Amino acid sequence: MMFLMTFVVMLVVIAIMAVGVIFGRRAIKGSCGGGMDKAACVCIEKCDKRKKLDAQQAVEGLSNQS
Repeated sequence: MMFLMTFVVMLVVIAIMAVGVIFGRRAIKGSCGGGMDKAACVCIEKCDKRKKLDAQQAVEGLSNQS
């Protein structure tokens, strides 16, 4: 019985968080590690892995349009 009640409570919490994200239109983000100020957490330049992924998607998009 205790497991069932815990499971239901957790489902309700997850549903409330999902509704908050849907209506807030903001993505869920990870933390910056705690001790830093928020300005230090913002990436200005994309990492190499992300640049490669963006380039690959651009090439695929161009080939799909043809």
